[in-house]
Amino acid sequence: MQTCNIGKTKIGGNERVALMGVINCSPESFFSASYTHPSQVYNRAVNLLETGADIIDIGARSTALNAPIISVHDETDRMKNALRELSGSGITISIDTMYPEVLEACLRYDIDAINDIHGLADPEFGKIVGDCGLPAFLMASFSKPGDPKGLSDTITALKGVLKRAEYFGVKEIILDPAIGRWTQERDADDDWEICTNFSKVMDFNLPVLIAVSRKSFIGDLLNNSAEERLSASLAVTYSLLEKGGAIVRTHDVSETRDIIKVYEKIKKTGKII
Repeated sequence: MQTCNIGKTKIGGNERVALMGVINCSPESFFSASYTHPSQVYNRAVNLLETGADIIDIGARSTALNAPIISVHDETDRMKNALRELSGSGITISIDTMYPEVLEACLRYDIDAINDIHGLADPEFGKIVGDCGLPAFLMASFSKPGDPKGLSDTITALKGVLKRAEYFGVKEIILDPAIGRWTQERDADDDWEICTNFSKVMDFNLPVLIAVSRKSFIGDLLNNSAEERLSASLAVTYSLLEKGGAIVRTHDVSETRDIIKVYEKIKKTGKII
């Protein structure tokens, strides 16, 4: 498996599982407890690092279905306010956006990676990513975020994402199979199919992101709210670690770091005594 370097963290290959902690600057988020006010971004980032995060992923727009729509201007302001708080801190940062204007504003600050949920489907965005040379998390998408339906579609979409990455000259890549209800056409069965067959995404020989934290397919199974999905999120995460996931994106860093440690201990030992 190829590896990807984000800041001081090497991801993939035989490296330890990396951990990405979420800082959510969008009060419209599906998981309200994850919201962080810009004035608290630095303190929140330090707390995430102290509890086990390697990378801090900052986003300022909710991508949940039926979330209130905000302007690109507002998203840009939120991102700038957050990044200003972290300026000069040396913290490893990825930024979660799909708009060229937001990305260009973020590149004026110290960032280490780009989290693109539409998989370079926007040519203007793709050119900026290629030109800046930063590593990128690229999600399975045809033309809009998470529009593949089921495993076969997801594999086809990822092939297209990699063709776009080659065209734009994006060389350091972590794949995201787009687990989650990104469009009205998708349902929970699509997500469970991807989870069950997660190892097939490893065929691309690239690091793969596990991003299932408190998502709706878990809530659909258990009939509970985002606030009640921690234990089930950890269970799914552990299963995907066993299938080869190289980095976990989560709202719950401390608890996720614990299961990663357990997974790596069992993997190293080879058996439970």
